[in-house]
Amino acid sequence: MITGERLPNWLKKRAEITPERVAIEFRDRQYTFRELDKLAEENARRLVSLGLQKGDTCAFLLRNHIDSVIMIHALFNLGITIVMLNSRLTAKELSWQIADSESKWLITEGGFSDKLEGIAAELPRVQILIKEEVMLLPAKSKSYTEEEFVLTDAATIMYTSGTTGKPKGVIQTFGNHWWSAMGSVLNLGLTEEDCWFCAVPIFHISGLSILMRNVVYGMKIILVETFNEEEANEMIMKKGVTIISVVAAMLNRMLLALGEQRYPDHFRCMLLGGGPASKHLLEESKRKRIPVYQTYGMTETSSQIVTLAPEYSMKKIGSAGKPLFPSQLKIEVDGRTASPDEPGEIVVAGPNVTKGYLNREEETSRAIKNGWLYTGDIGYLDSEGFLYVMDRRSDLIISGGENVYPAEIESVLSLHPAVFEAGVSSMSDMKWGQIPVAFVVPYPDMKPAEAELIEFCRDQLAPYKVPGEIVFCESLPRNASNKLLRRELKKRLEERG
Repeated sequence: MITGERLPNWLKKRAEITPERVAIEFRDRQYTFRELDKLAEENARRLVSLGLQKGDTCAFLLRNHIDSVIMIHALFNLGITIVMLNSRLTAKELSWQIADSESKWLITEGGFSDKLEGIAAELPRVQILIKEEVMLLPAKSKSYTEEEFVLTDAATIMYTSGTTGKPKGVIQTFGNHWWSAMGSVLNLGLTEEDCWFCAVPIFHISGLSILMRNVVYGMKIILVETFNEEEANEMIMKKGVTIISVVAAMLNRMLLALGEQRYPDHFRCMLLGGGPASKHLLEESKRKRIPVYQTYGMTETSSQIVTLAPEYSMKKIGSAGKPLFPSQLKIEVDGRTASPDEPGEIVVAGPNVTKGYLNREEETSRAIKNGWLYTGDIGYLDSEGFLYVMDRRSDLIISGGENVYPAEIESVLSLHPAVFEAGVSSMSDMKWGQIPVAFVVPYPDMKPAEAELIEFCRDQLAPYKVPGEIVFCESLPRNASNKLLRRELKKRLEERG
């Protein structure tokens, strides 16, 4: 019996409704929903024969690949909670997360053999299954397939990047994923021609949420292993892609590769997340008539929770928009609701918000109060209720008692014609406590002088916001989702002494 707390197994329901519709394209091979369901069921039977059973927790270390998608659905079929592991982490970091999540199993692939040796040595009791070997086994066992998903059950666990202390496992329920998909479709709409390009890692919420929407919406996705700006542009131009999820660094590279070409009319939008984008980048997108919908979300909200509605994409440049239909948002300053345009902590609520951190009662009660999640991000609402995200609280620079937001300086530097991208951190200063330092990646064949860039900032920023130094570099440190890692910039400064 289906109640309000249960829904039919998403892939099985989708395969029943639209079996011949293309679900996924990977390496030019197309898989229908019927095929995807059949392959997931076969792999569920193989996993059962190896001893996996309902209620287990299984760590998952796989790259973007059709096999990975099949494995995710196979584990869902068996009622197993999946711990999504970041493949960029070291063996020691991965071992810590596997142990912290109390995973009995690790499904991975031969390409990670160097890390697997370290994990096996650290965690001898965890059973490691190599994908290539599992998929060669005969699918003899009869698996028990979950016909329904209980919306309050944990579907996935993802660890936060851990800007301070050890990372925390964010519990994402089936209900969180469902309501995230519902909130997005009520904002973006859906057409039969929609095709979502997934070049972001599926172990991250930006990528996994696309896989969830794929089966819930019955929408085709094109999955690739890694992001390449020329390939992404070609997918839009020639493969009918209508939606793509990007962060600012990806969009910047796509615009550069696009030159003066224009995207075809079928292209609906760039969903831009991963932190504030520079005004220069947004204005350049507008000039090329590229609809960029800024979003705001996090692991704890199972992807976006605030998005700029289509009709405001050109009018409210720089805004992340308003909360999606099922969600709520407020700005708090010292326990009170902030006035319009007053910066404060972004606080959100809704059915897509996590119920807490795995085995972390204290951190959960500190972050979630009366159903509201205190994000640690700084932003403000304008007089019309549109959110503008300023920065992470942890990245805030306090110089001479004044608040300095790195994103603001990065945005100004990005306006300079010689600056491809910029990242800002801080270093200690005897007089001011902290001063901002900018890391700049110039455009190819351009070599702006440090004094020129500092003077450029001086013309547009208050004196306490002007970088005390410009460090030129070939690239900025980013995580697997291409988000800028300002703590790595800080580490570079500290190591320099």
